Amino acid sequence: MMEMEQNERPFDSSPSLRKFQNIPITPPTPPSWTASPASSSSAAPLSIHRLRFRPSDALTDALLRRLRLHPTAALSFFTLAASGQQHPHYRPHATSFCLLLHILARAKLFPETRSILHQLLSLHCTNNFKTFAVCNAVVSAYREFGFSPTAFDMLLKAFSERGMTRHALHVFDEMSKLARTPSLRSCNSLLAKLVRSGEGDAALMVFEQVLKMGIVPDVYMISIVVNAHCREGSVECAERFVEKMEGMGFEVNVVVYNALVGGYVCKGGVDGAERVLSLMSGRGVERNVVTWTLLMKCYCRQGRVDEAERLLRRMKEDEGVVVDDRVYGVLVNGYCQVGRMDDAVRIRDEMARVGLRVNVFVCNALVNGYCKQGWVGKAEEVLREMVDWNVRPDCYSYNTLLDGYCREGRMAESFMLCEEMIREGIDPSVVTYNMVLKGLVDVGSYGDALSLWHLMVQRGVVPNEVSYCTLLDCLFKMGDSDRAMKLWKEILGRGFSKSNVAFNTMIGGLCKMGKVVEAQTVFDRMKELGCSPDEITYRTLSDGYCKIGCVVEAFRIKDMMERQTISPSIEMYNSLINGLFKSRKSSDVANLLVEMKRRALSPNAVTFGTLISGWCNEEKLDKALTLYFEMIERGFSPNSVICSKIVISLYKNDRINEATVILDKMVDFDLLTVHKCSDKSVKNDFISLEAQRIADSLDKSDICNSLPNNIVYNIAIYGLCKSGKIDEARSVLSILLSRGFLPDNFTYGALIHACSAAGDVGGAFNLRDEMVERGLIPNITTYNALINGLCKVGNMDRAQRLFHKLPQKGLVPNVVTYNILITGYCRIGDLNEASKLREKMIEGGIS
Repeated sequence: MMEMEQNERPFDSSPSLRKFQNIPITPPTPPSWTASPASSSSAAPLSIHRLRFRPSDALTDALLRRLRLHPTAALSFFTLAASGQQHPHYRPHATSFCLLLHILARAKLFPETRSILHQLLSLHCTNNFKTFAVCNAVVSAYREFGFSPTAFDMLLKAFSERGMTRHALHVFDEMSKLARTPSLRSCNSLLAKLVRSGEGDAALMVFEQVLKMGIVPDVYMISIVVNAHCREGSVECAERFVEKMEGMGFEVNVVVYNALVGGYVCKGGVDGAERVLSLMSGRGVERNVVTWTLLMKCYCRQGRVDEAERLLRRMKEDEGVVVDDRVYGVLVNGYCQVGRMDDAVRIRDEMARVGLRVNVFVCNALVNGYCKQGWVGKAEEVLREMVDWNVRPDCYSYNTLLDGYCREGRMAESFMLCEEMIREGIDPSVVTYNMVLKGLVDVGSYGDALSLWHLMVQRGVVPNEVSYCTLLDCLFKMGDSDRAMKLWKEILGRGFSKSNVAFNTMIGGLCKMGKVVEAQTVFDRMKELGCSPDEITYRTLSDGYCKIGCVVEAFRIKDMMERQTISPSIEMYNSLINGLFKSRKSSDVANLLVEMKRRALSPNAVTFGTLISGWCNEEKLDKALTLYFEMIERGFSPNSVICSKIVISLYKNDRINEATVILDKMVDFDLLTVHKCSDKSVKNDFISLEAQRIADSLDKSDICNSLPNNIVYNIAIYGLCKSGKIDEARSVLSILLSRGFLPDNFTYGALIHACSAAGDVGGAFNLRDEMVERGLIPNITTYNALINGLCKVGNMDRAQRLFHKLPQKGLVPNVVTYNILITGYCRIGDLNEASKLREKMIEGGIS
């Protein structure tokens, strides 16, 4: 009795087991099975149920051993012991389950065996240690009983299906040691799960063992091995493997060849995929709709969507393939990926016309495509139209639109969409929370972001790597490095010690706060933990050193990176150039530019901006101006930061005329930029922050005392207009007017252009009238902005009338004027009028 009490005590007191007390063990229905010689009598189970005893692990194991040849009696006794009737707190331990597993498997009571196996895995395989203990208990029971290895095979398959590949491999190895052969089905299950979980190498090694065991592979196994080779990036090996299997006389059908085509699709090898199709044709293997769909997907992934559509026509007309909704879905998605939304909608409509149901994949592709183009309104329309198509939006539909809202900073709409999502019975996933969390951080709503984090945790949503990194970024942007360090320890404790994203976020946050020494410590810890730094890691740390003027350390990091055969990016060179200027080592800039050229890295807009700013600070304005005009020649548009830097430097050095020319040209560059960029770039938060920073820095700096006020204020107003803060710009202008500020053409040009770009044409014309009342004469740049506004709102008649009035005002339309009108007519589909304007422009020698 004392021994039984000791057996019970650990269960009652162990916190790790107590949580299972309320989980009922569903006893399998005792079979009415009397024909087997292993069963002594049908009355045995009934007599067992009348027993009264105090169960223990020792008693249960002993009786199961005695009843090993009597499966019905063994099952009935186990059921009674586990039911809680004899003792409410008793649950059999893993060994008892393993003994019964072998007893039932030997008797071929497979439904009952599977039920016991399910309970064993649920109750006793809750962590790695316990799971390996169960594996060893199954081996011990087998050695003791000497029964058939069926229980091993069932355990192998169960582990594989649950994705417990480590434990499945352990069972596979144990079977090999015991000279027992797993079934073909179990081997296929293990191989398939290994490939799906990214363990292709392990799958190939298991396959070698399978062949040594004498197991003859079927078509399914061969296709799994082909996938394993492809997942490991060796499609050529997969192709050689198929040839080898064919040479050995194994059946290789369309399924195997499709797996091979799929490998080339993932690799982006259209030529290889087409070669496999030719091979199939030569060997008499009929290509099915899956084969053609895979080839179409390959074309789409390479952006060759026109060829993909030609393939669709060929499938329908020449190959006699029944084209299904998946084929159309691939093509719709292909057009969406390259931004050809009109074509995507055309294919969707064709799909509906031929009687195919527009499915959720097609709708999601359209939502994603519109969001990528920055046309969130169109994406929302698709989501609403899904009801008309009798398609229910899924989590991906909502998450994609949600991401579009968050990227544009439209957080109110984001929350409304989340509420709608919940009303529709779709629970927000960790991906949903991550998007909203990032959106709040991007718009600076840090308090709301922290509240959302706590809500997410309270609702039982487990944060992932992205969640933690977003919160870490939030804390750094709040300037709370102490809480960031606490969170960092939690991140490492959660098992993200091999995450480059986590380390890069941490290093970047510390560097932005000027804590480069701490960032270096994290970098060293990263290498100690076996996480290899990538280009972003090295660049971030190098940039941190540049920002505090330690350019020697920055170059040390660069050298370390190059020893790891990682080439510096243009972003790293930009940072190093900035570091050299900050450290008063501008003489070394030329060497860095030569090195960039040797590496075939071309300067980008940031490179030019950094160089111009650097030379302006050193008062080498001729170099700055040379770079300014070179930048324009290379097709880059100088932004407000670059222009204001040059203007301020020129005024400071009494080069008034040059400064005025550049200031006047800023509007022209801006207008051209609008036609070359999407709405998304105009609304970019970065521009907004930069504009505000310019205004603030000019107001506070000493330059304000040495430069004419109108220059400083014009730059501030321009910055606000550029960021879309038109109301703020007009408010600033109103205040400045009360202080004696005299606005000029540049002032009104910036405001008129901003109103027109925002669709406020009435406001733009009012500003034009106000400008004229002040005795200022609008130039062609001003009228271009007005015409652009009219075109944007679709008022082409008024735009055309204003265009014809330009000569009366003493103005000659330029290339920008014509391009605005041509674009406007194209937008409304009037290609005839657009062609006339183009011909008129050519005749006038305007290009």
